[in-house]
Amino acid sequence: MSSLQGYMEQRVLLVTQDGRVLLGTLRGYDALGSLVLSHCIERIFSTDAGVEEVPLGVYVLRGDSISLVGDIDVERDRKIDWSSLHAEPIPFTKHL
Repeated sequence: MSSLQGYMEQRVLLVTQDGRVLLGTLRGYDALGSLVLSHCIERIFSTDAGVEEVPLGVYVLRGDSISLVGDIDVERDRKIDWSSLHAEPIPFTKHL
């Protein structure tokens, strides 16, 4: 998990195994990949309505529930009108 060190105190995007999309500031992590985010929001995608952003505050995720972690370009992200974007939600991760 030392590769997460470079993301500390940075804005990151996570996709969970159940398809949730979360954004927050990475505040901590452990050897099992569990993460602590502050200023966390969940982006809920829908084909019927624009993206809904739900504030979650401080959020702890178990490492085994995370599929993807990446940094985001904060300025570019702010320029997107998420409320007008329609998209299908990400499906559950399947382990074969």
